[in-house]
Amino acid sequence: AGGIEATTVWPMEFIKTQLQLNAKGSKLPYTGMISGLTYTVKTTGFLSLYRGLAPTLIGSIPKAGTRFGLNAVIKDNLRDKDGKLTIGKNFVAGLGAGVAEALIIVAPVETVKTKCIELNKPFISGFTHILKTEGFGGIYQGAAATAMKQGSNQGLRFMWFNEYKRIMTNDGEKAMTPIMNLLGGMSAGCFSTLGNNPFDVVKTRMQGTQASQYANTMDCFKQIMSKEGFSALYAGVIPRLSRVVPGQGIIFMSFELIQDSISPYF
Repeated sequence: AGGIEATTVWPMEFIKTQLQLNAKGSKLPYTGMISGLTYTVKTTGFLSLYRGLAPTLIGSIPKAGTRFGLNAVIKDNLRDKDGKLTIGKNFVAGLGAGVAEALIIVAPVETVKTKCIELNKPFISGFTHILKTEGFGGIYQGAAATAMKQGSNQGLRFMWFNEYKRIMTNDGEKAMTPIMNLLGGMSAGCFSTLGNNPFDVVKTRMQGTQASQYANTMDCFKQIMSKEGFSALYAGVIPRLSRVVPGQGIIFMSFELIQDSISPYF
């Protein structure tokens, strides 16, 4: 499910990352998703839109497995005696799963991805460049910001989807169809993106090649706010929505279908 989602919507992630790395006052030859896609294809070719996909694709399968699996484990431990979960507990379960996937998988994958995109390098040469210039620690650059982003992301996302599922199934009395899962995942993706885009911008800046200008994650927040204004924290939100909304529809639908298919064997 994670691999399908990542490959399908990667060009939008590529443009989003470029827009978030671009500090106010810098000159980027495009200002939005459509102009960014058009410019990139014209200047460096269609395949360049997939720069940075390799590390993400490598990490997407264990990332999705960690996220959904750990979320289920935490939910099971938070249920009351009747097996019920509150909205708050669903958020906590998603938060815990998001922080765990961030520290185990997402931080190194996202750092390599961001730098490959910024430096316009393929995976192997980008990875080698990081090791040569920054050492192994450079791969975990921005880990705190990544944990904040992934934790809030998955907390909001699972909270929304589980509440949507509860309402649509009348507390489990009805079955979810693939279309219902698709729409639920898409709406969860929209909700989480609008709720935590500032964390995503800070994460991207902390993982870029200019991260040394920030003392830490909080300093990055402060500098963006003081020098560029609040709107800069929503840089790349349109291409991110274009990626996340269909992407989360695909991943939630795929997960539910795969889970239903294999559950009789376990």
